[in-house]
Amino acid sequence: MLGHLRANLLLLVLTVLICSVLYPLVLLGIGKAFFRHQAEGSLIDEKGNPVTDPSKARGSLLIGQQFKGDEYFQPRPSNAGIGNGYDASASGASNWGASNPLLRSRVARQLGPIVKYSSESPTKPGQRVAGDIEDWFKTQVQKNPQFVALWAKTDTSLAEQWIKDKDNEEAVAKWIEKNPGDPKEFFASFAAKHPGTWPAVEDKVIKPVQSGPHVQGYFFDRWLQANRDAFAKGTMILEKVPADMVMASGSGLDPHITLKSALYQLDRVAGKWAEKKSLDRTGVRKQIESMLREKAEAPLGGLVGVDLVNVLEVNLALRQRYLPAGSN
Repeated sequence: MLGHLRANLLLLVLTVLICSVLYPLVLLGIGKAFFRHQAEGSLIDEKGNPVTDPSKARGSLLIGQQFKGDEYFQPRPSNAGIGNGYDASASGASNWGASNPLLRSRVARQLGPIVKYSSESPTKPGQRVAGDIEDWFKTQVQKNPQFVALWAKTDTSLAEQWIKDKDNEEAVAKWIEKNPGDPKEFFASFAAKHPGTWPAVEDKVIKPVQSGPHVQGYFFDRWLQANRDAFAKGTMILEKVPADMVMASGSGLDPHITLKSALYQLDRVAGKWAEKKSLDRTGVRKQIESMLREKAEAPLGGLVGVDLVNVLEVNLALRQRYLPAGSN
């Protein structure tokens, strides 16, 4: 009996030593010696070169991050962490079902500023719908200056989500300080003071607007429903948007987008760089498209999946090409 116990105990100790100590140490040693860049998190610097010092890194090729500005390609939406996501310490998804109005709203907010009419559409082929959404919104608030307050009462869950959003919460708190009242009645209070406008939050300050991505995103779905007959008859046709432009990944930190998604964003990115640097738009577009196709690759050396582009890598490449050293 004691012999069996000693044998089992010895086997347990050896298994723990081999599997939990020796094996990890061997892999750590191999990684540090032969794959140091990958072992340290696949970090790259401002020029896109691999680095192992975090203080010199601009980001990781393995972790998605948000980019601000029309001159940059945008990653997939993220639900990692509170607020706008992309929190590497809180990887995760929203877990919203297809019937959840919050999911529909989030997708609609992504679509509003980017969706275009199809090249086959009798209405404004190839143009973005953003301007038409803004015109529709202005028409609604002309009919009813309290339209935004009515929206908040109709879509209660969306209005509550807007107030609780990390980026909006502080701005709403400041508003309540100056305009005492119930936070739940914020939209009614705002509409009373700024009729016919939407409360856009910029730099944690609420500004009344009638145009811009805030209006385009929050009222895309309503505009869509208002024009359902035109879409049903084919007098208005929208271009299909790559799914990864509006759907978050399971981790919320996917560093890649599909080549289709990058090409969909190409006109916006090229146009902005051409505007900023006073360059020929067609030439800039060709340069960036060539770069995208050069950097795109499918998993396992192209054996599976579709072509992907690393967002951090291509955005840093854009900065290297169009921004002199030390400029912003």
